[in-house]
Amino acid sequence: QVQLVESGGGSVQPGGSLTLSCAASDPSGKSYYMGWFRQEPGREREGVATIDSHGSIRYADSVKGRFTISKDSAKNILYLLMNSLKLEDSAMYYCAAGDRQFWTPTLRPPDYNYWGQGTQVSVSS
Repeated sequence: QVQLVESGGGSVQPGGSLTLSCAASDPSGKSYYMGWFRQEPGREREGVATIDSHGSIRYADSVKGRFTISKDSAKNILYLLMNSLKLEDSAMYYCAAGDRQFWTPTLRPPDYNYWGQGTQVSVSS
């Protein structure tokens, strides 16, 4: 059972930056693909960025060129560096992990088995 704990959310002005962190713990030693998702009240959860066990990365079109996902495998920490934040980036951000087999990195929430509790990101002027 993977446990995921996000941190790093907060309030920032448009154009600002934030870095989210997700500490993962799993005694099994299995390999997972991991991703960041976000959700606004009343809207569906959407994939933001993902990185698989081989280091392949995929971004949602809305964040390409602004967000960077990375992983410290030694510390089991997933990061999301968010630059040039926009008002529409405001949401609850979730870290997730999955252990299924896919040919390409997936941004579909149903493809992920484990979820953190989320960290709020608010972008406002």
